[in-house]
Amino acid sequence: MAMIGAMVGAGNIWRFPYVMGENGGGAFVLAFLSLLFVLAVPGLMAEVALGRYSQKGVIGAFREVLGPGGLVGFGVVVLLVNVALMSYYSPLIGWTLYYAVHSMLFSFTASGFEPATFMNDFFANSALMIGLHTVVMGSIAAVLLLGIRRGVERLVVYAVPALVISLVIMTIRGLTLDGAAEGIAFTFGIQWEYLTYSDTWIAALGQALFSTGLGWGIALTVGSYLREYDDVPLGGGVFTAIGESSIGILAALAIFPVVFAVGLEPDAGAGLAFVSLVQVFPEIPLGGIVAILFFVGFFLATFTSGVIITEVGVTTLAEETRLSRNQTVLGLCGTIWLIGLPSAYSVDTLDYLDFVFGNWGLPLATLAIIGVIGWVMGPERLRLLAVNRNAGIFVGRWWNPVIKFVVPAVMLFIMGYSAYDSFGTAEMYGGVAVVVALPIIGYVVMSVTEQRERGGGGQSEPADVTGGDD
Repeated sequence: MAMIGAMVGAGNIWRFPYVMGENGGGAFVLAFLSLLFVLAVPGLMAEVALGRYSQKGVIGAFREVLGPGGLVGFGVVVLLVNVALMSYYSPLIGWTLYYAVHSMLFSFTASGFEPATFMNDFFANSALMIGLHTVVMGSIAAVLLLGIRRGVERLVVYAVPALVISLVIMTIRGLTLDGAAEGIAFTFGIQWEYLTYSDTWIAALGQALFSTGLGWGIALTVGSYLREYDDVPLGGGVFTAIGESSIGILAALAIFPVVFAVGLEPDAGAGLAFVSLVQVFPEIPLGGIVAILFFVGFFLATFTSGVIITEVGVTTLAEETRLSRNQTVLGLCGTIWLIGLPSAYSVDTLDYLDFVFGNWGLPLATLAIIGVIGWVMGPERLRLLAVNRNAGIFVGRWWNPVIKFVVPAVMLFIMGYSAYDSFGTAEMYGGVAVVVALPIIGYVVMSVTEQRERGGGGQSEPADVTGGDD
């Protein structure tokens, strides 16, 4: 439930439908579900189990397996990808906040409201976008400083069900619109030629990683807090994947019938959900109230995701440095705010970074985690010590080659083929830069850090990372 609560939000409601719209609809869904259960579920089990085994944050878990030295820098890669993803996720949370406020003002059911004009005017207002990004990161910092994570989680208990209920209502209404059948056909009809395109598969892989949180360090951090009788295969793998994919497909069912009914293009890009969904509110009874349920729930779900994503970095840095928790929170949130300014200023920049880190950075972070488990620690050892410990379902030896060979091979192949297919484009250069630069940065940082620690007489005691309420 912690992992589903962390990731239900933008990855499902915003990203899944628009990436699906750009990659063939039903063909993308088939590719996504295939990669989800072949790669993401075993990978999630592995990441959660590594956290349970090490009882440490991201970098500490890598040190537990690799020993001290520069190779611990692969943990830094995971942390850097996490920060980069959060830098453009924060402006997106700002979008949901803006729409939540306007839902409470009943803007979407007002006479003469134009969704596309409203969104375009909002995106064109760079000062407002940066202001919302600032409010979001300031609020996340305040939550982490005050240690009120449990209070936020109580809100999500109500926010996520409200989000699901509003999506169901909009789906039912959308299915009654003229032209909705085309949306259903697009969602579930398979255009087989799309399965021959590398873009479809790498987008599906990026979505599987983005929506489940594999490679973000979230699963590892959650695993480090598991109790004796918690279940890794069911909770960390199967339930997370089913929960994430169900919300994404429900969002597609809510969006695409409306998209085709009102004559929008399914490949409209990052603004798809924000244009199409608001058009159904005036068409349903108590549409203004449903809009409030949806956008307030959407905002709270994305905001809580942002808190937990940022907490991964805070926990790790507080463990690894002499900084206090408060200093770590302020420093990390300030860094994310600064790095996120270009994404807040320009939607095109946000789209570009989402492509580069969603399709290159996340696979790289996942390869780092899975590589350490598969090729250094050994999947059989982890399977016996952590995966099957008090498990409701037994994970057999089939899991070992999946972790050691299948997951790394598929990711490397898709990334390599995508580089070949998009040779010479800005996206390819950005992806290659991420894949080359981050491991070098991680290795140098940890080599210097470990050397200084040895020279200074050993590693400092870990900082208090409880946030005052654990």
